[in-house]
This record gives sequence, structure tokens and C-alpha cells, in this order.
Amino acid sequence: MATDELIRLFTDEKRARVFAAVALGAATPAEAAETAGLTVREAATALRRLREQGVVTDGDGGALGVAYDAFRERVRARAAQEAAPDAGGDPTLRTFVRDGRLVRLPRQWTRKKLVLRHIAEQSFEPGVEYPERAVDDRLRAWCEEDGEVDHVTLRRYLVDLHHLHRSAGVYRTARAA
Repeated sequence: MATDELIRLFTDEKRARVFAAVALGAATPAEAAETAGLTVREAATALRRLREQGVVTDGDGGALGVAYDAFRERVRARAAQEAAPDAGGDPTLRTFVRDGRLVRLPRQWTRKKLVLRHIAEQSFEPGVEYPERAVDDRLRAWCEEDGEVDHVTLRRYLVDLHHLHRSAGVYRTARAA
């Protein structure tokens, strides 16, 4: 799903509210409707569209769930597209970021700053506040399971380099601070 399609999907308030209800743990259409403050019919219509676009799934026993992998794949695809040689990507980024994943952090400080700035720009929108859990989820998408860099290290670097500002457990980009 293209970024524009994803954005359009969530421009509908009912779909956004139903998606949030599922993310908060609503396991059935009735629970999603109640949590979202909608009728069951409105929630069912929103859920149908969310399922069609692959952002909500029916998990174990038919319980609703967020398709986090779909979002991770979108982040990886976007990063890979921007770092691709034919897209004019920076050679440093092509070396250290592959398929939207951080292979490793460069040892050279100037290259490390470049890669970290790229991760910050691709992961966080200006003017949006993120709780720590959301920051961790976004940064985990960049990290290999058993890689040398984990999301906590990335978060610390991003704060230390002022790509993110933290206040009372809420993070925002430097451009929005």
C-alpha cells in the first residue's frame, strides 16, 4: 500500500476511531464499535475497509488485531526506495541501510550522524508527539532481531543528537520543539 493510500485510509474519522479501538484491544466488531463510540454497522463498515487494506486482521480465534507487520514493511519499503542507487540515494545510506533495515551503525562519527538523521526523518513526522512505546515500535522496525544495534541505542542517539526531544515521557522531533 502506498503512503498516500494509507493516509487516505485514515482520513475517515470512523475508520481512524475503529483502528484505534482495535489497537487498544477491541477483539470483536461490537467491542470496536463501543470503544469507538459508533454503531455496530458503522464499525463493521470501517473494519471491512481496514481489512481490505491489510491494516487490521482476524487473528487467533477470529479476534481483531493490528497488522503491525504491514506497517513495518511499508517503512522498510519506503526507506529502501529512498536509499536505492537509482533513486539517487546517498552511498553511505546504501551501505548501512538495506531493505529498510539498519545493517549496522558506521564507526565514523559523520557517517553515523547521517544515518541517524535519515532514521529520524523516515520514522517521525514534525509536529507529532510520540509516547515512548510508539518511538520504540518505530525504531524496532529498523533493527535486526539479533543485530548489533537495538531500538534503545537508536533512541538514545536520536535524543543525544537532538533529532528527538523528550519531555515527561513524550518525544517530538527537533523541528517541532
